[in-house]
Amino acid sequence: MRTLVLLALAGLGAQLVDGSLGMAYGVTSTTLLLAMGTNPAAASATVHLAEIGTTLMSGAAHWRFGNVDWKVVAKIGVPGAVGAFLGATVLSSLATGVAEPVMSLILLGLGLYVMSRFTFRGLPKGQLGKPLRKRFLSPLGLVAGFLDATGGGGWGPVGTPALLASGRMEPRKVIGSIDTSEFLVAIAASLGFLFSLGSQGIDFLWVLAFLLGGLVAAPVAAWLVRLVPPRVLGSAVGGIIVVTNVRTLLKSDWIGATGAVSSAVYVLLYVLWGAAVAYSVRAYRRERAAEPVAEEPQTVGA
Repeated sequence: MRTLVLLALAGLGAQLVDGSLGMAYGVTSTTLLLAMGTNPAAASATVHLAEIGTTLMSGAAHWRFGNVDWKVVAKIGVPGAVGAFLGATVLSSLATGVAEPVMSLILLGLGLYVMSRFTFRGLPKGQLGKPLRKRFLSPLGLVAGFLDATGGGGWGPVGTPALLASGRMEPRKVIGSIDTSEFLVAIAASLGFLFSLGSQGIDFLWVLAFLLGGLVAAPVAAWLVRLVPPRVLGSAVGGIIVVTNVRTLLKSDWIGATGAVSSAVYVLLYVLWGAAVAYSVRAYRRERAAEPVAEEPQTVGA
Protein backbone atom coordinates (compact mmCIF):
# COMPACT_ATOMS: atom_id res chain seq x y z
CA MET A 1 0.00 0.00 0.00
CA ARG A 2 2.85 2.35 0.86
CA THR A 3 4.38 1.73 -2.56
CA LEU A 4 1.10 2.56 -4.30
CA VAL A 5 0.75 5.83 -2.36
CA LEU A 6 4.33 6.80 -3.22
CA LEU A 7 3.72 5.99 -6.89
CA ALA A 8 0.54 8.08 -6.89
CA LEU A 9 2.45 11.02 -5.37
CA ALA A 10 5.21 10.51 -7.94
CA GLY A 11 2.62 10.53 -10.72
CA LEU A 12 1.11 13.72 -9.31
CA GLY A 13 4.49 15.45 -9.13
CA ALA A 14 5.57 14.25 -12.57
CA GLN A 15 2.33 15.48 -14.16
CA LEU A 16 2.63 18.87 -12.47
CA VAL A 17 6.08 19.22 -14.01
CA ASP A 18 5.00 17.84 -17.39
CA GLY A 19 1.93 20.04 -17.64
CA SER A 20 3.97 23.11 -16.73
CA LEU A 21 7.06 22.40 -18.85
CA GLY A 22 5.63 20.25 -21.63
CA MET A 23 8.07 17.48 -20.72
CA ALA A 24 9.42 15.09 -18.09
CA TYR A 25 6.41 12.94 -17.01
CA GLY A 26 7.74 9.82 -18.71
CA VAL A 27 11.40 10.52 -17.99
CA THR A 28 10.74 11.17 -14.30
CA SER A 29 8.34 8.24 -13.80
CA THR A 30 10.47 5.72 -15.71
CA THR A 31 13.56 6.80 -13.81
CA LEU A 32 11.73 6.06 -10.55
CA LEU A 33 10.58 2.62 -11.73
CA LEU A 34 14.09 1.67 -12.87
CA ALA A 35 15.45 2.74 -9.48
CA MET A 36 12.90 0.35 -7.91
CA GLY A 37 14.29 -2.52 -10.00
CA THR A 38 11.53 -2.74 -12.63
CA ASN A 39 12.30 -4.38 -15.98
CA PRO A 40 13.01 -1.56 -18.52
CA ALA A 41 10.36 -2.62 -21.02
CA ALA A 42 7.79 -3.16 -18.26
CA ALA A 43 8.69 0.24 -16.76
CA SER A 44 8.12 2.03 -20.05
CA ALA A 45 4.91 0.05 -20.67
CA THR A 46 3.59 0.95 -17.18
CA VAL A 47 4.27 4.64 -17.70
CA HIS A 48 2.74 4.72 -21.19
CA LEU A 49 -0.41 2.90 -20.08
CA ALA A 50 -0.86 5.49 -17.32
CA GLU A 51 -0.15 8.27 -19.81
CA ILE A 52 -3.18 7.30 -21.91
CA GLY A 53 -5.35 8.69 -19.12
CA THR A 54 -3.11 11.54 -17.97
CA THR A 55 -2.49 12.90 -21.47
CA LEU A 56 -6.20 12.75 -22.27
CA MET A 57 -6.99 14.75 -19.13
CA SER A 58 -4.05 17.09 -19.69
CA GLY A 59 -5.06 17.71 -23.31
CA ALA A 60 -8.63 18.48 -22.31
CA ALA A 61 -7.44 20.90 -19.63
CA HIS A 62 -5.03 22.65 -22.01
CA TRP A 63 -7.82 22.90 -24.61
CA ARG A 64 -10.07 24.42 -21.95
CA PHE A 65 -7.46 27.12 -21.25
CA GLY A 66 -6.81 27.78 -24.96
CA ASN A 67 -3.32 26.27 -25.01
CA VAL A 68 -3.71 23.89 -28.01
CA ASP A 69 -2.95 24.31 -31.73
CA TRP A 70 -4.81 21.39 -33.31
CA LYS A 71 -2.97 21.62 -36.66
CA VAL A 72 0.35 21.08 -34.86
CA VAL A 73 -1.17 18.23 -32.82
CA ALA A 74 -2.17 16.37 -36.00
CA LYS A 75 1.10 16.99 -37.89
CA ILE A 76 3.38 15.87 -35.06
CA GLY A 77 1.16 13.36 -33.23
CA VAL A 78 0.56 10.85 -36.04
CA PRO A 79 4.25 10.32 -36.97
CA GLY A 80 4.99 10.36 -33.23
CA ALA A 81 2.65 7.42 -32.79
CA VAL A 82 4.44 5.50 -35.55
CA GLY A 83 7.83 6.16 -33.93
CA ALA A 84 6.52 5.13 -30.51
CA PHE A 85 5.18 1.80 -31.77
CA LEU A 86 8.54 1.03 -33.42
CA GLY A 87 10.44 2.08 -30.28
CA ALA A 88 8.32 -0.16 -28.05
CA THR A 89 8.96 -3.12 -30.35
CA VAL A 90 12.74 -2.50 -30.30
CA LEU A 91 12.93 -2.15 -26.50
CA SER A 92 10.86 -5.30 -25.96
CA SER A 93 13.36 -7.34 -27.98
CA LEU A 94 16.38 -6.35 -25.85
CA ALA A 95 17.58 -8.48 -22.94
CA THR A 96 17.11 -6.86 -19.51
CA GLY A 97 20.86 -6.70 -18.83
CA VAL A 98 21.33 -4.67 -21.99
CA ALA A 99 18.08 -2.69 -21.88
CA GLU A 100 18.53 -1.20 -18.39
CA PRO A 101 21.84 0.64 -18.99
CA VAL A 102 20.72 1.59 -22.51
CA MET A 103 17.53 3.15 -21.17
CA SER A 104 19.42 4.89 -18.35
CA LEU A 105 21.88 6.28 -20.89
CA ILE A 106 19.01 7.69 -22.98
CA LEU A 107 17.35 9.14 -19.87
CA LEU A 108 20.67 10.62 -18.72
CA GLY A 109 21.10 12.34 -22.08
CA LEU A 110 17.55 13.70 -21.93
CA GLY A 111 18.08 14.87 -18.35
CA LEU A 112 21.30 16.70 -19.27
CA TYR A 113 19.51 18.28 -22.20
CA VAL A 114 16.58 19.46 -20.08
CA MET A 115 18.83 20.84 -17.32
CA SER A 116 21.27 22.63 -19.63
CA ARG A 117 18.53 23.93 -21.91
CA PHE A 118 16.59 25.64 -19.14
CA THR A 119 19.64 26.66 -17.11
CA PHE A 120 21.53 28.48 -19.84
CA ARG A 121 18.86 29.44 -22.35
CA GLY A 122 15.54 29.54 -20.60
CA LEU A 123 12.59 29.94 -22.96
CA PRO A 124 13.64 31.18 -26.41
CA LYS A 125 11.74 34.12 -27.83
CA GLY A 126 11.15 34.78 -31.50
CA GLN A 127 8.61 35.96 -34.00
CA LEU A 128 5.20 34.44 -33.54
CA GLY A 129 2.55 33.61 -36.10
CA LYS A 130 4.52 31.85 -38.84
CA PRO A 131 3.14 28.35 -39.61
CA LEU A 132 5.15 25.25 -38.75
CA ARG A 133 5.63 23.05 -41.80
CA LYS A 134 4.83 19.36 -41.98
CA ARG A 135 8.33 18.56 -43.29
CA PHE A 136 9.67 19.86 -39.96
CA LEU A 137 7.00 18.41 -37.65
CA SER A 138 6.78 14.89 -39.13
CA PRO A 139 10.47 13.87 -38.72
CA LEU A 140 10.51 15.55 -35.31
CA GLY A 141 7.47 13.52 -34.22
CA LEU A 142 8.93 10.26 -35.56
CA VAL A 143 12.24 10.67 -33.69
CA ALA A 144 10.61 11.96 -30.49
CA GLY A 145 8.10 9.10 -30.47
CA PHE A 146 10.83 6.48 -30.96
CA LEU A 147 12.94 7.91 -28.13
CA ASP A 148 9.87 8.21 -25.92
CA ALA A 149 9.16 4.48 -26.11
CA THR A 150 12.76 3.23 -25.91
CA GLY A 151 13.74 5.63 -23.12
CA GLY A 152 10.46 5.61 -21.22
CA GLY A 153 10.24 9.32 -21.94
CA GLY A 154 11.45 11.79 -24.53
CA TRP A 155 8.39 13.12 -26.31
CA GLY A 156 8.47 16.35 -24.34
CA PRO A 157 12.26 16.78 -23.94
CA VAL A 158 12.69 16.45 -27.73
CA GLY A 159 9.48 18.04 -29.03
CA THR A 160 8.99 20.97 -26.66
CA PRO A 161 12.44 22.61 -27.04
CA ALA A 162 12.33 22.13 -30.82
CA LEU A 163 8.99 23.94 -31.11
CA LEU A 164 10.06 26.63 -28.64
CA ALA A 165 13.28 27.20 -30.59
CA SER A 166 11.27 27.85 -33.75
CA GLY A 167 9.88 30.99 -32.11
CA ARG A 168 6.64 30.53 -34.05
CA MET A 169 4.36 29.52 -31.18
CA GLU A 170 3.61 30.93 -27.77
CA PRO A 171 5.25 28.82 -25.02
CA ARG A 172 1.87 27.93 -23.48
CA LYS A 173 0.61 26.68 -26.88
CA VAL A 174 3.78 24.67 -27.43
CA ILE A 175 3.33 22.95 -24.07
CA GLY A 176 -0.41 22.42 -24.58
CA SER A 177 0.04 21.01 -28.10
CA ILE A 178 2.88 18.67 -27.08
CA ASP A 179 0.92 17.38 -24.08
CA THR A 180 -2.21 16.83 -26.19
CA SER A 181 -0.43 15.04 -29.05
CA GLU A 182 1.27 12.75 -26.51
CA PHE A 183 -2.09 10.98 -26.13
CA LEU A 184 -1.54 9.40 -29.57
CA VAL A 185 2.03 8.50 -28.67
CA ALA A 186 0.97 6.86 -25.40
CA ILE A 187 -1.65 4.70 -27.14
CA ALA A 188 0.77 3.58 -29.87
CA ALA A 189 3.59 2.78 -27.42
CA SER A 190 1.21 0.86 -25.14
CA LEU A 191 -0.05 -1.22 -28.07
CA GLY A 192 3.54 -1.90 -29.13
CA PHE A 193 4.45 -3.18 -25.66
CA LEU A 194 1.28 -5.23 -25.28
CA PHE A 195 1.76 -6.88 -28.69
CA SER A 196 5.42 -7.65 -27.91
CA LEU A 197 5.25 -8.50 -24.19
CA GLY A 198 1.61 -9.20 -23.44
CA SER A 199 0.97 -8.20 -19.84
CA GLN A 200 4.22 -9.79 -18.63
CA GLY A 201 5.91 -7.73 -15.92
CA ILE A 202 3.23 -5.00 -15.92
CA ASP A 203 1.63 -4.30 -12.54
CA PHE A 204 -1.73 -2.72 -13.31
CA LEU A 205 -2.09 -1.47 -9.73
CA TRP A 206 1.05 0.58 -10.35
CA VAL A 207 -0.47 1.84 -13.60
CA LEU A 208 -3.59 2.87 -11.69
CA ALA A 209 -1.53 4.65 -9.00
CA PHE A 210 0.39 6.68 -11.59
CA LEU A 211 -2.84 7.40 -13.43
CA LEU A 212 -4.72 8.68 -10.37
CA GLY A 213 -1.86 10.95 -9.34
CA GLY A 214 -1.57 12.32 -12.87
CA LEU A 215 -5.31 12.89 -13.23
CA VAL A 216 -5.37 15.02 -10.09
CA ALA A 217 -2.41 17.11 -11.27
CA ALA A 218 -3.34 17.57 -14.96
CA PRO A 219 -5.86 20.43 -14.66
CA VAL A 220 -3.74 22.16 -12.02
CA ALA A 221 -0.67 21.99 -14.27
CA ALA A 222 -2.57 23.44 -17.24
CA TRP A 223 -3.43 26.43 -15.05
CA LEU A 224 0.05 26.70 -13.51
CA VAL A 225 1.72 26.87 -16.94
CA ARG A 226 0.99 30.60 -16.90
CA LEU A 227 2.41 31.13 -13.40
CA VAL A 228 5.37 28.83 -12.68
CA PRO A 229 8.86 29.96 -13.86
CA PRO A 230 9.77 27.15 -16.29
CA ARG A 231 13.47 28.03 -16.24
CA VAL A 232 13.93 27.16 -12.56
CA LEU A 233 11.65 24.11 -12.70
CA GLY A 234 13.47 22.75 -15.76
CA SER A 235 16.87 23.00 -14.06
CA ALA A 236 15.60 21.30 -10.91
CA VAL A 237 13.84 18.41 -12.67
CA GLY A 238 16.72 17.88 -15.10
CA GLY A 239 19.08 17.49 -12.15
CA ILE A 240 16.89 14.83 -10.53
CA ILE A 241 16.86 12.83 -13.75
CA VAL A 242 20.64 13.13 -14.20
CA VAL A 243 21.55 12.08 -10.65
CA THR A 244 19.17 9.09 -10.60
CA ASN A 245 20.31 7.66 -13.93
CA VAL A 246 24.01 8.19 -13.21
CA ARG A 247 23.39 6.08 -10.10
CA THR A 248 21.91 3.29 -12.23
CA LEU A 249 24.83 3.41 -14.68
CA LEU A 250 27.47 3.38 -11.93
CA LYS A 251 25.91 0.20 -10.50
CA SER A 252 25.55 -1.50 -13.89
CA ASP A 253 27.88 -4.15 -15.28
CA TRP A 254 29.06 -1.59 -17.83
CA ILE A 255 30.86 0.41 -15.13
CA GLY A 256 30.65 -1.35 -11.73
CA ALA A 257 32.11 1.64 -9.90
CA THR A 258 33.46 1.28 -6.36
CA GLY A 259 31.83 3.04 -3.43
CA ALA A 260 34.54 5.72 -3.26
CA VAL A 261 34.25 6.53 -6.95
CA SER A 262 30.45 6.65 -6.78
CA SER A 263 30.54 8.98 -3.77
CA ALA A 264 32.91 11.36 -5.55
CA VAL A 265 30.69 11.40 -8.64
CA TYR A 266 27.58 12.09 -6.54
CA VAL A 267 29.25 15.01 -4.73
CA LEU A 268 30.27 16.52 -8.06
CA LEU A 269 26.78 16.06 -9.51
CA TYR A 270 25.07 17.63 -6.49
CA VAL A 271 27.39 20.64 -6.65
CA LEU A 272 26.72 21.12 -10.37
CA TRP A 273 22.98 20.62 -9.86
CA GLY A 274 22.86 23.19 -7.06
CA ALA A 275 24.85 25.65 -9.17
CA ALA A 276 22.49 25.15 -12.12
CA VAL A 277 19.38 25.84 -10.02
CA ALA A 278 21.00 28.89 -8.40
CA TYR A 279 22.00 30.23 -11.83
CA SER A 280 18.46 29.72 -13.12
CA VAL A 281 16.98 31.57 -10.14
CA ARG A 282 19.33 34.54 -10.69
CA ALA A 283 18.67 34.55 -14.43
CA TYR A 284 14.92 34.47 -13.86
CA ARG A 285 15.14 37.40 -11.44
CA ARG A 286 17.21 39.39 -13.96
CA GLU A 287 14.62 38.69 -16.65
CA ARG A 288 11.82 39.84 -14.37
CA ALA A 289 13.73 42.98 -13.42
CA ALA A 290 14.36 43.80 -17.09
CA GLU A 291 10.70 43.53 -18.05
CA PRO A 292 9.09 46.92 -18.79
CA VAL A 293 6.87 48.21 -16.03
CA ALA A 294 3.54 49.63 -17.08
CA GLU A 295 3.38 53.34 -16.35
CA GLU A 296 0.60 54.55 -14.11
CA PRO A 297 -1.79 56.99 -15.80
CA GLN A 298 -1.07 60.57 -14.87
CA THR A 299 -3.83 62.67 -13.40
CA VAL A 300 -4.24 66.18 -14.64
CA GLY A 301 -4.48 68.72 -11.88
CA ALA A 302 -7.19 71.38 -11.80
